Amino acid sequence: MQVTETLNEGLKRGYSIVVPATELDAKVNEKLAEAQPEVEMKGFRKGKVPMALLKKQFGPRILGEAMQEAIDGAMNKHFEETGDRPALQPDVKMTNEDWKEGDDVHVDVSYENLPTIPEVDFSDVTLERMVVKADDAAVDEALASLAETAQNFEDRKKGSKAKDGDQVVMDFVGKVDGEAFDGGSAEDYPLVLGSNSFIPGFEEGLVGVKAGDEKDVTVNFPDDYQAEHLAGKEAVFTCTIKAVKEPKAAEVNDEMATKFGAEDLNALKGQIAERLEAEYSGASRAVMKRALLDALDSKVDFELPPSLLDAEAGQIAHQLWHDENPDVEGHDHPEIEATDEHKELAARRVRLGLLLAEVGQKAEVEVTDAEMTQAIMNQARQYPGQERQFFEFVQQNQQMQQQMRAPIFEDKVVDMIIEQATVTEKEVSKEELQKAVEALDEE
Repeated sequence: MQVTETLNEGLKRGYSIVVPATELDAKVNEKLAEAQPEVEMKGFRKGKVPMALLKKQFGPRILGEAMQEAIDGAMNKHFEETGDRPALQPDVKMTNEDWKEGDDVHVDVSYENLPTIPEVDFSDVTLERMVVKADDAAVDEALASLAETAQNFEDRKKGSKAKDGDQVVMDFVGKVDGEAFDGGSAEDYPLVLGSNSFIPGFEEGLVGVKAGDEKDVTVNFPDDYQAEHLAGKEAVFTCTIKAVKEPKAAEVNDEMATKFGAEDLNALKGQIAERLEAEYSGASRAVMKRALLDALDSKVDFELPPSLLDAEAGQIAHQLWHDENPDVEGHDHPEIEATDEHKELAARRVRLGLLLAEVGQKAEVEVTDAEMTQAIMNQARQYPGQERQFFEFVQQNQQMQQQMRAPIFEDKVVDMIIEQATVTEKEVSKEELQKAVEALDEE
């Protein structure tokens, strides 16, 4: 087999490969010889089919396999000898289109080589970790929010009108065309106005009612209502109001704490403080990670594969276009051109991506099965009731696994670099940290 270099400009590589017909024929004969003992054909005992007949029957199909294997083998040997690493799948084209059995195979191969990544000394990288303590004010604020979620409802003053957010206790009977329908009646039903738990228009029709009132509320069932015999029809609900109650936040005490699984109020405060500081720590890490990437971006400079740059710039432009046009869910839209700003951001992402990948590979950073399982479980929670189906989907989808593995790998490499950098801690307020986080989205 002959391999001749035809292009070597920057990261671009090109090669011409010639696979001799004799080599292909030898591979075909080798494959047929391996298969011969198991082949059965009418008129012959198993394993006794003549080689000439096998070649006539199966030769053309096996020839294609042999050709592919020969080309793949030549490329793998080339990569081993040169150390080249293609940025994307190499482009392989057969050049003698009039090829017939017995001819040599001529193939052109082209690709962009990944650049040599320079060694980086991380010890002179200086970073600042923002530290926020969960003070009493933050804990009290979180307690008040919990108290809202554990709210009770108390009777309003006699004669008070129901407002949005109030609870109305009532009996009601729903009728369509003057006839009551199944599921359209209830007694002592507690309904929070504004909860959108009833048919559109029903809760709005009860705003302003008082205890003792009787009111007919007319609504239309949606056209896509699950009960087909009611879909699109007008209904009248006769409502007898028994009570109007206003929301009252639960009292912050030991009793409330037990509702949230804590032994007492002090224990709940401790849990809240831990959760808040974990949130602050996560936000602080995001700020420090951006600072690290900025520092790395300024430390390294190397040639980038144009194909990776174009693909990344196109993806950035496409994503930003959809962010600005949220109503367009599909891809039936005009072609989106990447701007200089998109290309500049793409260059940063590709450069840092290649650097982190190289650092992680040399340090033998790996994503464990346990880490992947945890990541899949975390994402599966976004699909209540379908967690098992999501888990199985990811297990069977290599591309999805890679998409989930990549950020885990990156974070592990970032943590490893941070350990080698010089990090100082600075205690700041929650507001200062929040401002720094918001600045990340503005850049």
